Amino acid sequence: MILQNFKQKIRELKRQTLVVYFISRERALPWYIKTIAIIVAANALSPIDLIPDFIPILGMIDDFIIVPLGLALIIYLTPKKILRTAEIKAQQCNERPISYISAIAFILVWIATLLLIAHLVHSSFLM
Repeated sequence: MILQNFKQKIRELKRQTLVVYFISRERALPWYIKTIAIIVAANALSPIDLIPDFIPILGMIDDFIIVPLGLALIIYLTPKKILRTAEIKAQQCNERPISYISAIAFILVWIATLLLIAHLVHSSFLM
């Protein structure tokens, strides 16, 4: 029961993150709401935490307090019409089938990019 409730909360957090992402792309919003939305969505989706998780207690603040509060702030500041549109887009995005081939291609492109950067850095140190 507890695990099921936790999974539901994670799904809701993911959906809200998508809503905030779509809000950040809305042209009719003031720049400050868009800026906050971009920062919150990037922080929620980024594998790099604001506060690293290995720091006891403080590392969890980023994941369990800052991200949900940022999501709530953006949802509160956004006009209802724009919020509804973003929610519909997020729902449509969640209903799409998952493409594992695309995910693998995306990961391979990132690995190739990192290897290229490492090669360039390594060759520049040898000069």
